[in-house]
Amino acid sequence: MNKTIFIASAEAYSGKSVIALGLVDMLLGKAQKIGYFKPVINYDPKLQKDFHIQTIISHFQLPLKFEDAYAFTREEAMQHLKEQSQGEMIDTIIGKFKKLEDQFDFTVMEGSDFVGQGTAFEFETNMLIARNLNAPAILVVSGENKTTAQVIQDCLNFLRTFQARDIQVLAIIANKIQPEQVEDIRDLLSAQLPADIISAVIPADLALKNPNIKDICENLNAKLLFGETFLSNQVDNFVTGAMQVPNFLNYIKENVLIVTPGDRGDIIISSLQVNLSSSYPKIAGIVLTAGIEPEEPVMRLLRGLQNVMPIMAVTTGTFETINQIAAVKARITPDNVKKIQLAIDMFNRFIDISALDKKIVTYRSDAITPHMFQYQLSKWAKRQIKNIVLPEANDDRILMAAARLIAQQVVTLTLLGNPYDIAASFKRLGLSIDMDRVRIIDPANAEYYHDYVETLYELRKEKNLTMEMARDLMTDVSYFGTMMVYKGHADGMVSGANHTTQHTIRPALQFIKTKPGIHTVSSIFFMCLADRVSVFGDCAVNPNPTAEELAEIAISSADNGMRFGIEPRIAMLSYSSGTSGSGEDVEKVRRATLLIKEKRPDLKVEGPIQYDAAVDPIIGKQKMPGSEVAGQASILIFPDLNTGNNTYKAVQRETGALAIGPMLQGLNKPVNDLSRGCTVDDIFNTVIITAIQSQDQ
Repeated sequence: MNKTIFIASAEAYSGKSVIALGLVDMLLGKAQKIGYFKPVINYDPKLQKDFHIQTIISHFQLPLKFEDAYAFTREEAMQHLKEQSQGEMIDTIIGKFKKLEDQFDFTVMEGSDFVGQGTAFEFETNMLIARNLNAPAILVVSGENKTTAQVIQDCLNFLRTFQARDIQVLAIIANKIQPEQVEDIRDLLSAQLPADIISAVIPADLALKNPNIKDICENLNAKLLFGETFLSNQVDNFVTGAMQVPNFLNYIKENVLIVTPGDRGDIIISSLQVNLSSSYPKIAGIVLTAGIEPEEPVMRLLRGLQNVMPIMAVTTGTFETINQIAAVKARITPDNVKKIQLAIDMFNRFIDISALDKKIVTYRSDAITPHMFQYQLSKWAKRQIKNIVLPEANDDRILMAAARLIAQQVVTLTLLGNPYDIAASFKRLGLSIDMDRVRIIDPANAEYYHDYVETLYELRKEKNLTMEMARDLMTDVSYFGTMMVYKGHADGMVSGANHTTQHTIRPALQFIKTKPGIHTVSSIFFMCLADRVSVFGDCAVNPNPTAEELAEIAISSADNGMRFGIEPRIAMLSYSSGTSGSGEDVEKVRRATLLIKEKRPDLKVEGPIQYDAAVDPIIGKQKMPGSEVAGQASILIFPDLNTGNNTYKAVQRETGALAIGPMLQGLNKPVNDLSRGCTVDDIFNTVIITAIQSQDQ
């Protein structure tokens, strides 16, 4: 069974790192241990480590040392060529790779970068490696500065060369294609390639193609004066600030870099004003030339401002600096999470993942890693795109998660807040977003505001709610968002980044209410451990549930576990296992266990049971021999909120587990609560599980 895939290009800057990132991401959704190998790297690691290797190992946290991920530097490879010992070099590469391959379920190999001398030698070496390893290949062809005919011809020539060496080609990817060429190239490739070869066309994307401020700062060896938090700003073009301000303003474009002598305080101050204005595009940063830094009054002004754009100083003159900037190439580095995620998103959007998956025979395992689980969640969410309302669009974390969700096309979104403020925040954060997939609604001025007020009044008037109170409540984003879900104008809601749990779920309890036959709203976390995903409940809602409520929480948790691909084995946790303990708390858990067995005899359940006996096979066998749950529990139900909340946080912090949730269960329609300390990843994951929940409605 093949466990390797080779990514090859025939030219420099083809963008094959995008394919490598996307492929590793895809494979980690299917196998537990993925390796990465690059036979020849460009520089001696003592001077500069290879960015591709660093990025992939770091971002995906692969259990791989840098020195094991390559065989030779370019200089060493060229020396072998001079000494006519190419065969010896190939043998060394194959030997090192085979040693690495044995440690992993699947390994991605990336060919040379074609930067520098010896490109013909590199091309031949890449084919020899693929041929000797019997590794199927994905071929990447750049469309940069090429006509449609040239792209097609390059693809066909590349394919014929590999086929002539009896190397299996899985796919040909035309990358960095101009938008107006995409459709023609896609049609021509489909018509001219053999039916068994996947073809894909990835459009050029400025956010991937162009460098960011950090790239430019490092290449210019510049001194950064301000804006350290905005080093990821994308630079799409540059302009010389050598004219008077009114004329200078005519040259401002989106993501422009201003290059000006350091004594031009008028250009510096007007650039700051541009980034505060909604009438002009965003400026990426400023480069001050000729070794001149701003005079003290200007520096004092800059030091007193918040969120100042990146401003850097160089010793070179303006003309020389511009030439250096023009030569800077974009890199995907380990710290540029935004660009890494964009690369993965591009791979997922423009490559037929299911077709590629069928051609790659991967190692299969019963273990579920966090990456596998998240990959599966995204696939489920995409089966039926849902609209999720995010009431807290005044929070930067919400907007960053929204941009990522829209880029991956897993949901459509409704953001609540002032449209002008939200647009300004997107600009300030440097986030580009497809507005066709987003609605922005100001509750007080919304089309449905009066209808929502009337509905709330009718639903709650018997609870002494007046019309005036209904009007006030409907300007509250939690009430407005919940009413959108109730009325079917959104499929689910995620809130809580800036509000308490009570504030988030109170409207849902008042008028969305619980599902038939369910009396208890509870919560679960998906705890993604190194080799499995467990469900923890209830860790966020019920302080001290009764035996009946515990049973209901357990049944809901088991059903949701099944919904998300987890075989339910329920452990009803307590401070004793089996019949070894007594007391009011233990008896509550014992009674809850009996209720579960009565209501749902199809479920495997054990209780009371201690945590160690529930999850450790050896201890489970010792304490409760013969149990179907002990040692392998997947649904862990805590006896009270104090125990559950502290345990999930302890497991998360001590093991590095990814905790997805809390996900509320029991409501008629999905409303989920965030922690006020949530990260962008937490928001992203919670929106996805909310979308999946809403598919069941």
